[in-house]
Amino acid sequence: MLSLFPPCYLHTMDSTITPILDGKNLAQRIQTELQQQVEQLQGKFGRPPGLAVLMVGDNPASAAYVGNKEKACTKVGIASFGKHFPTDTTQSELEQVIEQLNQDEQVDGILVQLPLPEHLDAVTLLHKIAPDKDADGLHPVNLGHLVRGEEGLRSCTPAGVMRLLEEYKIDLKGKHAVVVGRSILVGKPLALMLLAADATVTIAHSRSQDLSAITRSADILIAAVGRPEMITADMVKPGAVVVDVGINRVTDKTGKSRLVGDVHFDSVKDVAEFITPVPGGVGPMTVAILLQNTVQSYIRTMNS
Repeated sequence: MLSLFPPCYLHTMDSTITPILDGKNLAQRIQTELQQQVEQLQGKFGRPPGLAVLMVGDNPASAAYVGNKEKACTKVGIASFGKHFPTDTTQSELEQVIEQLNQDEQVDGILVQLPLPEHLDAVTLLHKIAPDKDADGLHPVNLGHLVRGEEGLRSCTPAGVMRLLEEYKIDLKGKHAVVVGRSILVGKPLALMLLAADATVTIAHSRSQDLSAITRSADILIAAVGRPEMITADMVKPGAVVVDVGINRVTDKTGKSRLVGDVHFDSVKDVAEFITPVPGGVGPMTVAILLQNTVQSYIRTMNS
């Protein structure tokens, strides 16, 4: 499929040009397409898709993420059933809410916003979500479908990365992809998706020996470790495609804060063939796939 918008280029001080993998632009287009789809389907089915995002506590980053998701729902035409709970909410209270949402015919997707307060068991809560309403694609049933190469809801961030690579026609067949990070949220499912696209995949992590040698061997380098700017130019093969999944807030000496990724953008942009910015790269794609998963669940439910 041809891209409907040209690559965005970053002009550097030495007049070289680094193409940017523009997740913000692509996510906006996906949302527009979903909006048109939802308008048509709502007339057919008699109700809009519904998404419930559960947030516990007052984490500022989580509040910003939830706010962005709710705004995106409004834009697309998805009914938002967001629920905000105080920090001292108990495990059993949340499990009861999830069970109620599982039975609610107006709700097609359920997402538990992470991280949760320490006294809560996130894994158990995720397992309580009905697999068909698992908008974040993290239920063991959906992860099992991914392992087996079967249809199912996919983890939002990894699926967003794959969609972004597809849009810019990044050839993965036979290429060496290195994923730095082994979380169940990103690293492991993304490695499986890359394997399904015929890439040769290495998963690196904090215990990997000579990490720089591993990353320098990558044609496709994906950083998903949550450590600000740890991937530097000397760790990147010239001409590699670099995808930065990290979103970290750092504060400078003046007290001013800003968002940075796991990649040292200013140095790596001069080495890479393509690179994602932070913000504006993978983050918007995660939200777009969340909405896409919700609409997919909605269609399957209404047609069953």
